[in-house]
Amino acid sequence: MTLSLDTLRAALEQTLGDRIVTLITDRGELTLTVKAADYAAVALTLRDEPSLHFEQLIDLAGLDYSAWRDGEHGGPRYCIAVHLMSVQHNWRLRIKVFAPDDDMPMLVSVTPIWSSANWFEREAFDLYGIVFEGHDDLRRILTDYGFIGHPFRKDFPTTGHVEMTYDPVTKRVVFSPSRSSCARSRPA
Repeated sequence: MTLSLDTLRAALEQTLGDRIVTLITDRGELTLTVKAADYAAVALTLRDEPSLHFEQLIDLAGLDYSAWRDGEHGGPRYCIAVHLMSVQHNWRLRIKVFAPDDDMPMLVSVTPIWSSANWFEREAFDLYGIVFEGHDDLRRILTDYGFIGHPFRKDFPTTGHVEMTYDPVTKRVVFSPSRSSCARSRPA
């Protein structure tokens, strides 16, 4: 481990204390896991604490752990990974936060802390169905407004739920249930 990672690890342990669920060093990177209940407070601390000073959110992505290592995960299904950078200290940090409820994955929005989280949170909502409480404009960003489901979830059908075809008689696009979703709904 480099001196810089040692220094960052020590600063995180001293500043965050028992709010750290795990702090793992792998391949020269630190990954901090925190509870959903502590996420907003930890994010604010990471930005405002002078010994840490993570002033930039570089990326935020949703994850679905339902099929991870053939079900080996055993914890909550949905997670977000947030990548932060401190220009002042030349540090990077990954934060992982698991949504406690698999049926309605919900986490607090960090857009008030880092405005760059806005579109990333909308993407995680659109593709995974993770709701970010307190987000000012949480709506789909990549799929159509009428899109059904969340296409990056592991259980989403590869053919989707709706099939688009062009009807030459009516000269318009027609939407109908996809063949695969019809086959699933038929009784055996």
